[in-house]
Amino acid sequence: MNIPNYISLARILAIPAVVAVMLTDFRGHDLIACIIFTFASLTDWLDGWLARKKGMVTVLGQLLDPTADKLLIASALICLVALGRVPAWAAIVIIGREIAVTGFRAMASSKGINIPASAFGKAKMGSESWIIGAIILGPIYLGKFYVVAKIGLWLVVALAIISALEYFIRFGPRIISQQAE
Repeated sequence: MNIPNYISLARILAIPAVVAVMLTDFRGHDLIACIIFTFASLTDWLDGWLARKKGMVTVLGQLLDPTADKLLIASALICLVALGRVPAWAAIVIIGREIAVTGFRAMASSKGINIPASAFGKAKMGSESWIIGAIILGPIYLGKFYVVAKIGLWLVVALAIISALEYFIRFGPRIISQQAE
């Protein structure tokens, strides 16, 4: 294990804290949950940057990093559904996209095809982190701007669908043609 992998692991270990603070009602819990979630989200950028800059990209890191991202996002969304801040259908679309794209990438990998993150995929992840963080922060802290976060959720859902379609359209024919061989 190297430093970027430890950072990814720290993101996974932050998830129980995010969940516990989000679902425990005490004064300031939304703010604390948002801070933990934001810190954990920023480690996604940090571990990737460090791994590339220092030449520490590993197979473990390539598995651990996206797994940590998906676990963090899915956990926060499930809590936000439980709190009534995110509709279940939106969480299902976003989490379902993650599962579908992960499965698609695994199938591609088994055929020797690497599917790098696309611009839409990166935009989805970035906007997802900021919007979910804002929704965690909640209406008490955001006031009138909370509605912007709720509208932003629609953007995240749209980017989830668009980025999934992009992967399937760009790489699907290659994978299917190799499947037939």
